[in-house]
Parts: sequence; C-alpha cells; structure tokens
Amino acid sequence: MAGEFDAHERRLWAGRAQAYRDSFAALCGYTAPALLDAAGVTEGGSEGLRVLDVGTGPGTVAAAAAGRGALVTAVDAEPGMAELAAARVPGADVRVALLPSLPFADGAFDAVVANFVVNHVEHPAAALAELLRVVRPGGRVAATVWSGSPRNAAMNVFNQALDAAGVERPVLPGVPAELNFERTPEGFAGLADEAGWKGADCREVAWTHRPDPEVWWSGVAGGVANMGMVVAGQPPAVIAQVKEHYDRLAVDLLGADGRLELPAVALLAGATRVG
Repeated sequence: MAGEFDAHERRLWAGRAQAYRDSFAALCGYTAPALLDAAGVTEGGSEGLRVLDVGTGPGTVAAAAAGRGALVTAVDAEPGMAELAAARVPGADVRVALLPSLPFADGAFDAVVANFVVNHVEHPAAALAELLRVVRPGGRVAATVWSGSPRNAAMNVFNQALDAAGVERPVLPGVPAELNFERTPEGFAGLADEAGWKGADCREVAWTHRPDPEVWWSGVAGGVANMGMVVAGQPPAVIAQVKEHYDRLAVDLLGADGRLELPAVALLAGATRVG
C-alpha cells in the first residue's frame, strides 16, 4: 500500500530522539567527515558555504559542517530530532521537514548531504532527486545508506539474542519492491543515476564500531529502529531473556578494553549538479 513504509517510519521514530542520540547515533556519525568531503564541504575551505543537512537526527553532520565554517540549514522528519539538532548547533536554521518534499527553492544551497536517510524513505529515487533539486548548478550532493554486505554486521548480536530467546519477528513494512535498489556500490550508483545524479561516484566506507556493551543495548531497549521495536515490544520476562543472551554473546565481541568490536559498512555516493 502506497505510503505504508513512510507511515511506519514516522511511528518508528516518534519520541525516540534521545534514545537514538545516546545509543546508535555514534555508529551513524562515523561517516560524517567522508560525507562532507564528498559534498565539497572541506576543512578550511567552507567558510560561508550554504549547506543543507537532510535527516539531521541529533545534528551530528550539521555540527561537523558548522565546524568547517559552513552556514548550516538542517531538517528532520521527527520533531524531537530537530529539537536536539537545534540545541547542538545554535547557529543553524533547523526545521521539521521530510523527503521527498523539502521547503526550499531550487538551487538554494551550495552543498546538500543526507546521512543514512535514503534507507528510511519509501521512494529512494525521488528522495535523491529532491536532494539534487535544492543544490545549485555546480554544487555537490552526497548521501550514505547502509550496505547489504554480510560484512555489515553491527546489529547481528541483537538478531542472535532474539533467536536464542525464541522471539519471532513480525513482518514490518518495507520499501516497495518496484522502488527498491540493491545495497551495493553499483546498486546505489544506479539509483543515483536514475534520480539525475549525473556521473555519481559510489564507494564503500568500512569501519569497526566500538561502543560500551550497555550503551549498545540501550538502543534496542529504548525502542530505537526496527530492532528496538521488536525488542521493546516483548513482555518484560522475554526482554530479560533477550538481554541475558545478549550479555552472553557480547563477551565474544569484546576487545581488550571491554568495548564491543562491531564491523560496519556504508555506501557513500556523491555528485555535482550539472545544469
């Protein structure tokens, strides 16, 4: 049904801003420097550059862009996220808005970035086209999504804990098959081309996320993302069982300093607006 995935996303993130900021935001924040570089928002060379951060969340990328001297505008579909971003980046113009309909004129910005946002919209190509619309000719646009590579395993420990506790997963709304794309560099580049990103380049960005085990658990315990919706929706006794299995599994993922070592892989695409 048209609109089902977008409606699911609005329900999913409602009231979850602080829980996300305190848990999974650090994972997503890793790509901020590379994303800004891909959009031409460079260290020491971005004074006065008009930058739009779409899907700002708690303002991680917006803050990094401001730190590089940019004039930052940021939007998020969740009011709680926009509130956190506004507090984090006081000089930014922060608004509530969502793809694929942004409240800005054509070519309003010198650079537009979207960090892990395209994977949260029902029509990914339309979202990328909208990002391109609001950047000026000659300006840069860049976006990240999660890779479908099996090396992207940061969330696996939660799936394993749910399996060990015998929790069945509900069928949740997803991107319609006819609008979806392969989570590979080629697939994301093809989507960008479909959206008008002429000459888009796309590459993988891989890293190891190293959170405290209790911080990592707090994300799903707080109902963040689909995994959190599943975990937090269980009866208290089942949640306790899942946590016990999580604690057991996490031991094998700990580094010498007691932090988890979780592999993560993103796809980063960038392009210059032509014409």
